[in-house]
Amino acid sequence: MASRIIFTILKRSRDLTTNAILTVRSYSTGSHATSSSSSSSSSSSRNLFLRISPLGDPSLSVVPVLDQWVLEGKKVKTLELQRIVRDLRARRRYRQALEVSEWMSCKGLCSFSPGDRAVQLDLIGRVHGLDSAESYFNNLSDQDKIDKIYGALLNCYVREGYVDKSLSHVQKMKDMGFAFSPLFYNDIMCLYTNTGQIEKVPDVLSEMKENGVSPDQFSYRICINSYGARSDLKSMEKVLEEMESIPNISMGWATYAMVANYYIKASMHEKALVYLKKCEEKVNKDALGYNNLISFYASLGNKDEMMRLWGLEKSKCKRQINRDYITMLGSLVKLGELEESEKLLEEWESSCYCFDFRVPNTLLIGYSQKGLIEKAEAILRRIVNKGKTPTPNSWAILASGYVDKQDMEKAFECMKEALAVWAENKGWRPKATVILSILNWLSDNGDVEEVEAFLSSFKTIVPLDREMYHVLIKAYIKGGKEVDGLLESMKADKIDENEETKTILSSRQEKS
Repeated sequence: MASRIIFTILKRSRDLTTNAILTVRSYSTGSHATSSSSSSSSSSSRNLFLRISPLGDPSLSVVPVLDQWVLEGKKVKTLELQRIVRDLRARRRYRQALEVSEWMSCKGLCSFSPGDRAVQLDLIGRVHGLDSAESYFNNLSDQDKIDKIYGALLNCYVREGYVDKSLSHVQKMKDMGFAFSPLFYNDIMCLYTNTGQIEKVPDVLSEMKENGVSPDQFSYRICINSYGARSDLKSMEKVLEEMESIPNISMGWATYAMVANYYIKASMHEKALVYLKKCEEKVNKDALGYNNLISFYASLGNKDEMMRLWGLEKSKCKRQINRDYITMLGSLVKLGELEESEKLLEEWESSCYCFDFRVPNTLLIGYSQKGLIEKAEAILRRIVNKGKTPTPNSWAILASGYVDKQDMEKAFECMKEALAVWAENKGWRPKATVILSILNWLSDNGDVEEVEAFLSSFKTIVPLDREMYHVLIKAYIKGGKEVDGLLESMKADKIDENEETKTILSSRQEKS
């Protein structure tokens, strides 16, 4: 939990830094509706953003919506298109954001600033890869290659973890006089953080100050993390004190959350509590801040503080979204408060506007880990009976729980349920260990056709590995079938025969 929280905080810092590089000052982190947009509604007919925002499927193109807007004689506003790009980027709908950006630059219906070009370069890197980003950069005129464009390309190098290319580009930016902002140095520190060279981060902060560049809150936050990750808590606190002493730096909750996390990891709970209180003072109406606090108090085993903060979040934030319920449910499950978790799940079901199975899955995992897998199945069946179609992962959680209890027949049934809904959730990847356990059970208790059918159903989801082939070979031998075709398939999948393969094959001679 702790490492995930720190990653989230750093990722948020990194995204904000990137957005600043690309002249994007802020973005929304709220959830979005999944209902289809209706161009006939009065609000969407007047607002281009409301037409595009609900198109949540990233495979859907937004270009027809933009073209239709123009055909209706509506005015195209640069600020609105920039807002749409910003919103789509914040929601990780990068392909659609790039479509809007490219439509802006190609149609000539509105202005396209150097900052817009920098955003476009960054999006090209995300959607089409680094080679395409470099090609876009190289095709720009020297006049267009301002500091923001160089900064966007640097961000692409850093994101991909290309150390040599990043540092070469950094030197080029220094030679051109583009190393004048904290954003430039923040990217270098992110590079070292992302590539496991965190010991180099403090030197970059020192270089900033020596060159007359004032660090911003993200500069300090990245440096604080570098010391915390190395358990140098004394230096971590020293940097924090320096940060607090600078009048023009706004101390946000995320910085204190990061420091508190490292004290929790070091089992220095009294120190952690000091910074958790400071964190709470800065949260205000930020639901993400409350979520982090709740998770921290769960790590400390403090249910009373968790419940107090949940109450505050509900009173201060307009509404709770699925992410908030996932955090609270996960924290209650962590403390073994399963009955209270179930009540919270029922509260969510009665109030949610967008049913997300990740919410009940949190409780399913909790019951499964406690060995209460029958209770977990009862919850899922209840939800299904209400007309909801679960994700494959919901059934896979149950399958894994039944495997742990050695109830392989039930595990097999649940995995078949998962396969039945896979077509609507093609990103799902089951645990290979669960599949292998079920396969071994089928091989020992079923016939070869059943083993073949089960493996065949997973072929397009999970590639067969050596252990799976071994189970299938055993089943073939047991059923008196030839295995030569299987051995050829192994070779085609670039899986060589090993000693275990030979041992299994030798059993053919023993049988004969």
